Amino acid sequence: MTDINFSKGPATPDSQGAAGTSPAQRAGEMRWDIIELLFFAYRDFVGDADHELEAFGFGRAHHRVMHFVYRYPGLKVADLLDVLRITKQSLGRVLKQLLDEDYIIQKTGNNDRRQRLLYATPKGEALVAKLAGLQTDRITRALRDINPEGVAVISQFLRAMIDREDPDKVLEAIFGTGKKPRE
Repeated sequence: MTDINFSKGPATPDSQGAAGTSPAQRAGEMRWDIIELLFFAYRDFVGDADHELEAFGFGRAHHRVMHFVYRYPGLKVADLLDVLRITKQSLGRVLKQLLDEDYIIQKTGNNDRRQRLLYATPKGEALVAKLAGLQTDRITRALRDINPEGVAVISQFLRAMIDREDPDKVLEAIFGTGKKPRE
């Protein structure tokens, strides 16, 4: 097997276009270390849930939908589309399966009958709890030897990574300006 140095790799002609280089690219300061740590952390973080979801014939899209529907009961379909940044068609297939298999129910809005409000069923709540438990266990193991100040820095870093240019009701709740999520 070939030894691979993950600390800093050269930029290849295929990996960057001639136009649109960022200041970091021009200065030769690519953050390969953080990029790859984020890649592997995400892979393993979602991998725990992916493995569990396979037994249900579900994938990551199902997980994301279930997560936000559970955490924000009464979430409008339109808001879910905004949160996930996917098309109606992409959401439609996943949502139909979750509705058909009784993981989610859909109700019409009280004030606007055109609104479709989503709620997790007890079956959906149990699945979300199981997946969140797997992910919480991974987070707890990762934070075990980090002091509270370090945890605060990690949280600050992750919040700073989120693009906040686009108003988003769920992000408003996460950042403390909107409706509080379900615990």
